[in-house]
Amino acid sequence: MSNALIIVDVQKDFCEGGSLAVAGGAGVAAGISRLLAAEPDRWDHVVATKDFHIDPGLHFADSPDYVSTWPRHCVVGTPGSEFHPELATDRIEAIFHKGEYAAAYSGFEGHAEDGEGLADWLRRHGVDRVDVVGIATDHCVRATALDAAQEGFATTVLLDLTAAVAPDTTDVALRAFDGAGITMHGAPVIRAA
Repeated sequence: MSNALIIVDVQKDFCEGGSLAVAGGAGVAAGISRLLAAEPDRWDHVVATKDFHIDPGLHFADSPDYVSTWPRHCVVGTPGSEFHPELATDRIEAIFHKGEYAAAYSGFEGHAEDGEGLADWLRRHGVDRVDVVGIATDHCVRATALDAAQEGFATTVLLDLTAAVAPDTTDVALRAFDGAGITMHGAPVIRAA
């Protein structure tokens, strides 16, 4: 069996200067790249997820509540949907797009270009353990890690390589990780915007 790194939504719109920026996002992108360079043999596989919105309906709002509605972000074909330039992408074997026509937080709701889902891709490659990093700790990282555990993968969240939106929702995420038997290392980046 083997292990994989899942890089969640390290996209321009979720980093400083983006339409739905999370403070510390650019630093997380650079940190992931440094770790991949420093420990090239740590993971057998590296995959990534992307918010990939075309028309996600009520997910976008002119007056968002930042709970279930959000400003426009990661729209297909816009610069904001691209990976942040600080993220090294040369090791990424597959990208799983999510949220084209509806809200989607977990990478396990996404699919590769050929339509294959993340869980099936990981199983096809013999993966039994995953480490999860990316943006945001309290939203898409949380959903992806919880689904990974639900799918039966031994799951670790490398919190030092995640950026969080807010302390309260991050506390909820950390409690959920603990309750799901997810291993956590480090502490999430939480900075005032």
